[in-house]
Amino acid sequence: MAFAVILGTMAVPRSPLSRLFTVLLAGVLAGLVLAVAALPGNLLFGFAAKAALGSYAALPEALRTPATPQRSYLYANDGKTLITTFDDVNRSDVPLSEIAPVMRQAIVAAEDRRFYSHGGADLRGLFRALVANVSGGGTEQGGSTLTMQYVRNVLKTDPSRTAEERAAATEQTVGRKLQEIRYAGALEERLGKDEILNRYLNIAYFGSGAYGVAAASQRYFAKSPADLTLAEAALLAGLVQSPEAYSPIDGDADAALERRGYVLDSMVETGAITAEQAAQAKAEKLTLRPTAQPNGCTAVAQGHDDWGFFCDYLRQWWLAQPEFGATVEEREQALRRGGYTVVTSLDPQVQATAQREATKIYGYGNKRAVPIAAVEPGTGRVLAMAVNRHYSLDANPDGQANHPNTVNPLISGGDSVDGYQAGSTFKLFTMLAALEAGKPLATGFDAPSRLPTRYAAEGEGSCDGRWCPANANPEWMDGYRMMWDGFGRSVNTYFVWLAEQVGPEKVVQMAQRLGITFRADSDAEFAREHAEDWGSFTLGVAATTPLDLANAYATVAAEGTWCAPLPVVSVTAPDGERVPVGDPSCKRVLDADVARAATDAARCPVGQQSPYGQCNGGTATAVNRILDGRPVAGKTGSSERNATETFVGFTPQVAVAGIAANPDDPADSVGSAVQARVIEAVARVIATAVDSKPAQGFAAPSRELVGDPRRPVERPPVVRTPSDERRPAADDDDPLADLRRWLGRRG
Repeated sequence: MAFAVILGTMAVPRSPLSRLFTVLLAGVLAGLVLAVAALPGNLLFGFAAKAALGSYAALPEALRTPATPQRSYLYANDGKTLITTFDDVNRSDVPLSEIAPVMRQAIVAAEDRRFYSHGGADLRGLFRALVANVSGGGTEQGGSTLTMQYVRNVLKTDPSRTAEERAAATEQTVGRKLQEIRYAGALEERLGKDEILNRYLNIAYFGSGAYGVAAASQRYFAKSPADLTLAEAALLAGLVQSPEAYSPIDGDADAALERRGYVLDSMVETGAITAEQAAQAKAEKLTLRPTAQPNGCTAVAQGHDDWGFFCDYLRQWWLAQPEFGATVEEREQALRRGGYTVVTSLDPQVQATAQREATKIYGYGNKRAVPIAAVEPGTGRVLAMAVNRHYSLDANPDGQANHPNTVNPLISGGDSVDGYQAGSTFKLFTMLAALEAGKPLATGFDAPSRLPTRYAAEGEGSCDGRWCPANANPEWMDGYRMMWDGFGRSVNTYFVWLAEQVGPEKVVQMAQRLGITFRADSDAEFAREHAEDWGSFTLGVAATTPLDLANAYATVAAEGTWCAPLPVVSVTAPDGERVPVGDPSCKRVLDADVARAATDAARCPVGQQSPYGQCNGGTATAVNRILDGRPVAGKTGSSERNATETFVGFTPQVAVAGIAANPDDPADSVGSAVQARVIEAVARVIATAVDSKPAQGFAAPSRELVGDPRRPVERPPVVRTPSDERRPAADDDDPLADLRRWLGRRG
């Protein structure tokens, strides 16, 4: 136990008998220490180094060839446009010649006055620590030399070691201390003192996130280490003992000044400076020029803070990849210390268009938002994630929660963001479930203005105790419909009926197969416990995100192949080896013919014609004009009372979704008027994404899934009341412009 006290790693026993034993043993050891210390240069330690302390060749690789933590670089999909860097150590190595002499002298005086005379472990220092610890009744001093501290810093930050191995480098055990001494001796055999001092100054932690003297000089004084004054160098040297406590930025400024005075006195004792110089430096006021060190997603390229949302999504993806470590902590360390080169999937041009279009609808300061996501079918690669917000930690005016600055995942969901209702865009899942169940596109139904269902309901929207959904525009939507015009005109009663035919649980399952995640607890519970009664699901009452929605539609564009959303193209380690995480992770979730049939009907909403000529009206016909007739498909969606407005569009090469909503207040309805602007925004993002690509058509479905449009119609019971015609509906797609064109009217 007494030896542990010498090493400064274990508390001194508190019992009187144990204390007495420790003090007596200390007296014996003191005589030995004094005798040994009389030997020049710790000769005894030099002898022991070869026999017992090991050799340089036996050192861990990180000590022989320091695996200095390195920044990881994130680039756009062109491999050239820098998005940001990640680093955990805020460091950049500098040679000793670029460090002010007073800084070198200050760190030696503060941490290891006998640095230039010992052989790695200072026996006098160990004895001094023994006396201090015994008299103090605990671990007051550790007796570690700069070389020993360097060993500890390397081993606890080595990115090639596991979290357990890094933690072991600071364990309070005799074994760890002995190993530290052995490694220090081996280093001193091979490296010169200046080399060790240089390495130490480049790795030591100075508080406030600054590792190494170069980062510390910039962090505290906004200057290079070559330009440090005596007072500044003494302050920095004093921080190393307790970086967070002494930090004049994040800790106790008075304590930092007191510690500075200690270092200056120590420099006088070592002969580095005179007492007069020390007095002058002590008299200097603390003058800081704190310089923030940008890092991570809030430090994206200037003028591109919109990239931060994509960056944050990539980081969350990274933390889920086992290739970067067994735990989330290890993966975070890999990103910040591993020196990876990451070519992401972000397309700067598509992103720029998405951001421009989102902010044209609502400005950065508007409480309403238009998050937009673009995904590549067949790979899942995320091309853009935009919203009219600054990705920033800066405070918002007047206590506003999410605008104009936020780091919440408004586009991808997660944390506190469940998503937004996307209205009739969910009718796609009903159509797919019906097609998969063998019902062809020609499945006909005489859709009424209101449809009594089997689902129990009360209050508004109910008929005789049953849920009774209505069409938003009976004049344009009611009547005999098939999937083509039911989807094109967004006929609620048709799709509620269709969902009843196949079972709402099948519709819910279809959405989940295509990647729709229920982040809201109420949605998840309903899907799990009551899916068979979730008739309104087809009208998009569950919360979703633009990214989930775009990827679901991308699955249809890829003819039934779902791919996990992927934010990278490649990841390369510092040694040039590619990490196997950039390849798409895809699987077939739909029969190709089913996906083709759904796409055939999805040509109707955007004003195009299916190969079978059955489209006769759409809610987003402006898309065809913007894409100049290029094959495209999609769907509009409006939640109840137009609380949100959504559009999803896709070609074989890209799928894009945008949702207008108030992220902080679902009760704040954006109104139907914004739908046309959301449609145009999404269409322009698609146009940018496919601009340099040859036009690619959609494959037609088989006759089996088309069916016979002449088959007899199924007619429901008629339920009407005087107030039915204009009762608010669960979906309110507003096709007035298309209706006027359809009827040949003006005004």
